[in-house]
Amino acid sequence: MMHPGHATFVIVGEKTVYIDPYVLPASPKKADLILITHPHYDHCDPGKVSLIRKADTVIVATADCAKMLSGDVRAIKPGQTIKVGDIEVRAVPAYNVGKPFHPKANGWVGFILKVGGTTLYHAGDTDFIPEMKEIKADIALLPIGGTYTMDVEQAVQAALAIKPRIVIPMHYNAIEGTEANPKEFKRKINEKNPNIKVEVL
Repeated sequence: MMHPGHATFVIVGEKTVYIDPYVLPASPKKADLILITHPHYDHCDPGKVSLIRKADTVIVATADCAKMLSGDVRAIKPGQTIKVGDIEVRAVPAYNVGKPFHPKANGWVGFILKVGGTTLYHAGDTDFIPEMKEIKADIALLPIGGTYTMDVEQAVQAALAIKPRIVIPMHYNAIEGTEANPKEFKRKINEKNPNIKVEVL
């Protein structure tokens, strides 16, 4: 798995899956599947999508983002599951508590992917919300940048609730208002639950 930056991840295996393709690797591989959590420019960028899309690429996105894209686009909302080949994609809620950037009413999402025998959770742009206590995942990708999402402290709480084998911080130091120290996040997790491995990609 690659993390080119911000909330973008690329999972390369039998299929190539992009999540929130905003920061692309040099010479990016074409996508079999693209997942987009919400329509903000740093998550849903139609120009970046066009660079990695093939004729048969499947795009799974929230309805408001799906309207901005072309091709095989499938709208999803929290609680829904879509199967794309052998990959199961479940949408879960992602929203802010007490800040205006990502209202719960918008129905924006994080994703739980089942790929092979591994379950991966991409939280999307969210605070630490009660629904996270129900999430089980081997790998959790959690925002730590504050302002628009969880900060380091909240992300630590989320990781301790989810108890993944591996947690990877995201959504920090790429755009203004997301300054955070991933080493601090790693240290705090290690102090509280050394069984959770923190990887800073």
